[in-house]
Amino acid sequence: MKRIIVGLCALILLSTVAAFAADVSGVWKAAVPGRGGETREVTFTFKVDGEKLTGTMSGGQGGDVELQDGKVAGDAVTFKVKREFNGNSVVMLYEGKVEASEIKFKSTREGSDRPPREFTAKR
Repeated sequence: MKRIIVGLCALILLSTVAAFAADVSGVWKAAVPGRGGETREVTFTFKVDGEKLTGTMSGGQGGDVELQDGKVAGDAVTFKVKREFNGNSVVMLYEGKVEASEIKFKSTREGSDRPPREFTAKR
């Protein structure tokens, strides 16, 4: 019985630590690579409610943009950003992995076969 109680306490402690590790609420900054090798400063402002992720991305062309379909599951973060350029919609998909005070991101353009852009956002 004592082993079961110790095991349950350890499981609860690990679950609590995992929940805190995935809290990405707040402001994150990243140097995002561009096409020509240049980088641009981008700010992500995240708000988490359960597994739902909302917020904005700023610093790119066209000003602030709302995140769409945002989710946080464990240490994984995913969302989309839709922008309009010259009458065309461009949707970027973002996938990130939370590691301490960093999120390692890969972003791809929806429908494109180009390799993903990789960058790290920090608090």
